[in-house]
Amino acid sequence: MIRLNALRLLEKRGKTKYWLYKQLGMSYQNFTNMIENRTKSIQYANIETLCLLLECTPNELFEINFDEQEVQ
Repeated sequence: MIRLNALRLLEKRGKTKYWLYKQLGMSYQNFTNMIENRTKSIQYANIETLCLLLECTPNELFEINFDEQEVQ
């Protein structure tokens, strides 16, 4: 299962979820679903913006865990 590491990267950089939410300009519901890995897709524009804001690469932004099985 592929997961977004945004919360860990935020903590590492001393930023809050609220700060990221304000920077992205998304609806709160969409932001929460994305940040808590409850979405099935993320737009490329959001990935790029997350990388710029968190000063990371897409490789750092995502992790894959082969032990977890995705619930359908």
